[in-house]
Amino acid sequence: MPDARGSDPADAADAPVAPMHGEELEDALSEELAGDLGTDPSAALGSESAAGGSTSRGSVLRSSVVMGVGTVLSRFGGVLRGMVLAAALGAGVVADAFNLGNTLPNVVYILIIGGALNAVFIPQLVRHMKDDPDGGDGYAHSLITLVSTLLLVVTVLAVLAAPWIVGIYATPKYTPDQLSLATAFARFCLPQIFFYGVYTMLSQVLNARGHFGAPMFAPVVNNVVAIATFVLFMFVAGGKAAAADGQLDPDQVALLGVGTTLGVVAQALVLIPVLRRASYHWRPSFRWRGVGLGTAGSLAFWTIGLVLVNQAAYAVIVRLATGVNATSQDVGATPAGLTVYTNAHLMFVLPHSVITVSLVAALLPRMSRAAHDRAFGDLASDISTGMRQASALIVPAAVGLMTLGTAAGILLFQWGNTSVASAVATGRVAEVFALGMLPFTLYYVILRGWYAVERTRTAFFMAIVLNALNLALAVPLYEAVVGRVDGPIALGALALGYVAAYWITLVVAWRVLSRQIGGLPTRSTVTSLGRMLLAGLAMFAVMELAQLPLSGMAESGSKVLALLDIVVVGLVGLLVFLGAARVLRIGEVTEMVALVRRRLPLGR
Repeated sequence: MPDARGSDPADAADAPVAPMHGEELEDALSEELAGDLGTDPSAALGSESAAGGSTSRGSVLRSSVVMGVGTVLSRFGGVLRGMVLAAALGAGVVADAFNLGNTLPNVVYILIIGGALNAVFIPQLVRHMKDDPDGGDGYAHSLITLVSTLLLVVTVLAVLAAPWIVGIYATPKYTPDQLSLATAFARFCLPQIFFYGVYTMLSQVLNARGHFGAPMFAPVVNNVVAIATFVLFMFVAGGKAAAADGQLDPDQVALLGVGTTLGVVAQALVLIPVLRRASYHWRPSFRWRGVGLGTAGSLAFWTIGLVLVNQAAYAVIVRLATGVNATSQDVGATPAGLTVYTNAHLMFVLPHSVITVSLVAALLPRMSRAAHDRAFGDLASDISTGMRQASALIVPAAVGLMTLGTAAGILLFQWGNTSVASAVATGRVAEVFALGMLPFTLYYVILRGWYAVERTRTAFFMAIVLNALNLALAVPLYEAVVGRVDGPIALGALALGYVAAYWITLVVAWRVLSRQIGGLPTRSTVTSLGRMLLAGLAMFAVMELAQLPLSGMAESGSKVLALLDIVVVGLVGLLVFLGAARVLRIGEVTEMVALVRRRLPLGR
């Protein structure tokens, strides 16, 4: 879902009911400054992207490491941003109102045009770079001009319609003051729509030319501006703001709203000098006929439908989550609502954002070329490779979060105005989300397969299946516990429905894509995944035993114990997983470890 913390809003296009991503708000561009790191990803991939040559498996991994550096910085910067925001606003109704208002720009952007850009721009741009005499520049000029014009119109209309938009997502339990606060935040933040669009378009142009680093570093600038805004807010407002029952001074609202919007502006504009170094100079072009935009438009039609389905389900989840906090405040229970749900999903999506997005961003141009050449065997091999390489790191990350989520919640979010109980609740909801980390990642790769073969209609219908399952499972679970138990359990019920929906949909999506491209290497892929899960099960059992001496950590809220838990138990679990991977001969894990060792000083 949309990312209130500087991650890629494109993630939201295909991360149904994810609370705030980049799909989150989940997707794929965060997905050159690389030259400053001493590595040029274009040498490994970019030059071949334009020329249509093949990319070796090793070069994809090397490119992924470079992109991963930027992603790690931006994602962990996003976590730091969330920590500072939690310290400033806590986890109560005021924090929910801000998160809701700051989420809506991503929602509207993705709903109207962002998802379509993410799904069709890279494949179409790669084709035009390969086939057009001007290397695709004219196509890019026309599309950027058209989309910028549409974005400007949408942004103005969204600001005018802010009260109506907020009313769709906010719980009916909000008081008039609380609803007014969320609307005020939305008015300040909705101009972000235009600049998210600019960021996405410029990032796609850079990615298509083999420059992956800058789009992943740009959110760091966003995070720096946002963190400075929240620190300034704490200095100005002190500790009273978080306790306010839906009321802030107009100046305080303006500070938060304008500051976060300026972060998004900076995230977009920082790419302009990088584009110039990549020899692309945008010129406005109103030639919208006869340059191939019709194909992109027909593909985008189904992607917009996909996003519409995702956001309809997301609206239901947000209304339920904001309602939990409103009710908790009335009865004096643990403050836990949209902010806790959002922070828990941030913890859940972090490994996916760092690992899977980087790997698949490097594979996507190659997948698009294979689909364009109708080399479906190569495409199936790339999809399997992406799944197995990502899972080699995602499985231990998921197990780690399942066992250490509570400790991480305390360490990350129990600061300033966020109570121990709210931080513990965040970690426990994240532990539930962790059960779905593997299917979330595998489904993400399958979606990229559909985008590569331009099957956006299939992705649309699969989104209906996923979201229908999500609501069919999550809403009854939520209704069964809300008001009867503490609020965090109701949020956990929403997360459990999310997880179950992904597992079921993954099986269906796998079979559908396999039939469409003439077969996936299902047996070899499932065999590799099964071995990884066995290693993960051994890791989980040992970590649970190692954690017993620290069982009182959650109740104490001690950050020292939380850090000790994460370092000691996490290290033990990692060693067990690596040992089990060696015994089970999981080649993908060995390959990843070797790559990381070569990139570290100790490995040289």
